[in-house]
Amino acid sequence: MPTLALITVLYKSDSVLEDFFAGIAMQDYTGYKLYLIDNSANEITTSLIAQLVKKYAIADVEYVDTKGNIGVAAGNNMGIKKAMQDGCTFLLFLNNDIFISQTYLLNEMVKACEVHTIVTPKIFYYDSGLLWMAGGYIDKLKALGVHYGMKQKDAAQFNQARYVTYAPTCFLMVKTSVVEQIGLMDEKYFAYYDDTDFVYRAVKKGMKIWYQPSLQLMHKVSSSSGGDDSMFYIYYGNRNKLYFIKKHFKGVHKLYLYAYYLLTRFFYYLQFDGSKKKQLLKATTDGFKM
Repeated sequence: MPTLALITVLYKSDSVLEDFFAGIAMQDYTGYKLYLIDNSANEITTSLIAQLVKKYAIADVEYVDTKGNIGVAAGNNMGIKKAMQDGCTFLLFLNNDIFISQTYLLNEMVKACEVHTIVTPKIFYYDSGLLWMAGGYIDKLKALGVHYGMKQKDAAQFNQARYVTYAPTCFLMVKTSVVEQIGLMDEKYFAYYDDTDFVYRAVKKGMKIWYQPSLQLMHKVSSSSGGDDSMFYIYYGNRNKLYFIKKHFKGVHKLYLYAYYLLTRFFYYLQFDGSKKKQLLKATTDGFKM
């Protein structure tokens, strides 16, 4: 029986899968099962995965064709359910646009998770070597998950192991008991803010996230979604921010966050071209309706 579930949601991920499999294959820890939840399944991808599984001798793999793009949150939930049915103790949510160079990373993550329940490593940008995340926190004045050290050079201040209040599911390990207490990911988000919501619910339940800077990996940021200025992000990033505010905040605080959203998006709107203006307006309208 696998102890650790590796859950990744694929979407047009062919170009990054070689490094993804290579990083997993070099791990000293072998008590895992890899769940590949594919939101864009096709014959080319399934053939590539079969080749990589054989090439890198990944022993325990379950490939799931979702029959369409059901979203990141629903994909992760599908993996969670399968992992818990298989008796896994730990769940590792990981993007497939990451590369792991430390052979001991999974082993040390499991050890840390046994003690701390939720664990995140230090993550670097793949192309520049700058920090992408060195732990984080929820900024309640902006309704936003903030990364410590983002786009900065690594430094001593980011090398202290400690508890933090936010980390994305780019590479986040949790005990299955976390899901048992707070529930599955909220599928209404589809993509973006689904991990912020999941982590925020855990923190509100009194759980802590352990940041372990000695464990490190690299992230090829936004390789499938197109980045923060894509039409996809403009829609889901903004719509879901409003849904997150509506779901988690009340009273004057909620009104303040709505006002902050509208003010900042007004300035974005002025900078956008016609198609992006329309996308932002649609995201805002839909977000308030959710």
